[in-house]
Amino acid sequence: MNKKCILFLLAVICTCLNVQAQNVDSSNFTDDYVKFTNDQKQFNDWSVSIYGGVPWLITSDFTSIDNGASSKWRVGYDFQASINKQISHVLGLSLLGQFGETKQGYGSNKVDAKTNYFALSVLGDLNVSSLFRRIDNRSPYRWALHTYAGLGTIQYKAKTKFIEKGSTVYETMADEDMGLKSIFAQVGTGLTYKINKRWDASLRAIYIITGDELFDGSGNNGHYADLHKGSKSDNFLTTSLGVTYKIGKHNEYLGWVDPLREMFTKINDVASQQQLEVCVFGDKDDDGVCDDWDRELDTPKGARVDGSGRALDVDMDGIIDLYDKCPTFPGPASNDGCPEPQKLAEDAINPLIATMGGIQFNLDSDKILLESQPILDQVADIIIKYGQGTRFLVEGHTDARGTDAYNLNLSKRRVTSVIKYLVSKGVPPYQLTGKGMGFTNPKYPECKPASKCPEWKNKENRRVVFKLLDSAE
Repeated sequence: MNKKCILFLLAVICTCLNVQAQNVDSSNFTDDYVKFTNDQKQFNDWSVSIYGGVPWLITSDFTSIDNGASSKWRVGYDFQASINKQISHVLGLSLLGQFGETKQGYGSNKVDAKTNYFALSVLGDLNVSSLFRRIDNRSPYRWALHTYAGLGTIQYKAKTKFIEKGSTVYETMADEDMGLKSIFAQVGTGLTYKINKRWDASLRAIYIITGDELFDGSGNNGHYADLHKGSKSDNFLTTSLGVTYKIGKHNEYLGWVDPLREMFTKINDVASQQQLEVCVFGDKDDDGVCDDWDRELDTPKGARVDGSGRALDVDMDGIIDLYDKCPTFPGPASNDGCPEPQKLAEDAINPLIATMGGIQFNLDSDKILLESQPILDQVADIIIKYGQGTRFLVEGHTDARGTDAYNLNLSKRRVTSVIKYLVSKGVPPYQLTGKGMGFTNPKYPECKPASKCPEWKNKENRRVVFKLLDSAE
């Protein structure tokens, strides 16, 4: 087995593996998949066309138009029919069949030849006008410039006219059947006009490269064999005029749809519509919420409100934040919304920690995380402002991971980190006493081992608790 075969097999194997992987990945998105059906179509995309025109042999030994003073033209015929499928607004495919007869010769009066042919090809159609149409072009879209390219196979019979014994005879110089040996290529351009929603008219020219130097009838032997000048292809041009019938029940054909124009039209339609009138009844309390859906029409000026127009009360102590001097700590109105010093207890601190997500540590670490620092800042504020003369026990707890001795030591280290942080924020050291509890008093005792519980329960077992100490302790 040579290197080319090995590389080919490797390419096939990689392609198959890639397709299989894509199929596996796509199964994850089956819930979002919506199959496109014919009922969802908005545009017609099938059509049939017929053309009639003239073929002109150009690059060949015998040509359809002679050079020289006489300029003799030899006019043949060409008929085409196609079934067309529009892939998108710019790209289409056609199955094209054509038959005709070229007439050609050499010199003004020396020799004449003709070639009868029949061809089948697949032709790609690029709508250049749709490709480059501007979004702000609002003129009627009825003209379109197209380019074409395709491949096909052709059968032909080429004959040359001779004068023999006073009579005119045609001798067959080439007879080719369809197949791989008669593959040809074609390129071209055309101009299409939209007559109405069902019919289009087109003028197009297609240059056909036969790849065969016998197509013109000059032959390999005989009187004109010496005309061959090294060219290996007799090429000809077809100029045709035709009509297209668009099949389907919809009003528009996909080849004439311009998505940019459709989008621009919809934008203009929205802009031209009457704007939605909001705040019909105004905003009497000037809180930024229209009275149409304001649930508190007498909000004090300057108060922050929620989406329903109600003044915010973050600590839910009944005093709105505008008048609350301690908006994050609940307290009575007699103390301007701040907690009273004599009523301060661990219940004022521990709910704060629980509400704000707890004091967090990384696994096997006593370093306080950044997201826990704001919580401890507020704990420090409470102790400094309302806890003078009181002492607190700072208890540290762990989850069930690790041995008892290890957990006890880890909880002590974490309590030490919390106390150091609070002291750095101005809390007197004598007000804080630390105690590591390990896993001796868990919030969720059923979480031993830790694998028996979801992670959120283990997380709440890893907590710091503040308790008031009697002055005698």
